[in-house]
Amino acid sequence: MRQVQTLFWDVGGVLLTNAWDHQERQRAVEQFHLQKDEFEARHKQVVADFETGKTTLDQYLERTVFYQSRSFTREEFKKYMLSQSRAKQETLDFARTLATKCVMSTINNESRELNEYRIRTFELTKIFDLFVSSCYVGLRKPDERIYRLALDLVQKNPQETCFIDDRPENIEGARKLGMRTILMQNFPQLKNDLQSLGIES
Repeated sequence: MRQVQTLFWDVGGVLLTNAWDHQERQRAVEQFHLQKDEFEARHKQVVADFETGKTTLDQYLERTVFYQSRSFTREEFKKYMLSQSRAKQETLDFARTLATKCVMSTINNESRELNEYRIRTFELTKIFDLFVSSCYVGLRKPDERIYRLALDLVQKNPQETCFIDDRPENIEGARKLGMRTILMQNFPQLKNDLQSLGIES
């Protein structure tokens, strides 16, 4: 069996909290007194373009929130969106210790503005060699093409790589290509699973 040389990481739910998933949107609905069903319906219409870089954050907000006058500003809403990103510190610190031992890359679904805020704020360039982010490559997990592209970019055999994610449907897409996978449930389990692959801090 080939030794794992490359780790591909999801970001939201693994290294950081999610940026703009259903829980974050629900908090925004409550904070800004939005009509939930209408907001979610509008979000669903535009989220694919938002996460694949075809729609900017301003365009997304125009479609989902500011299609009518509001008692709050666009900047206030953006600031709130950004505030939802927090580190999962134990996992983030652990990933940092592996940065000198493995090729490190993300495979994550995220809009450009939120992705770049998170990369900058949490200094992810000090951990990762490559960002295979949906907003940059125009593909989203669990589409098998995003995993194939990631493999092409690092030029590794699938068996030499491991993909870490917290969602089973995303894990399945990577597994179909022969990548080793870890479904993250908590930090001790992640650490143990990586140790079983010969990867230790």
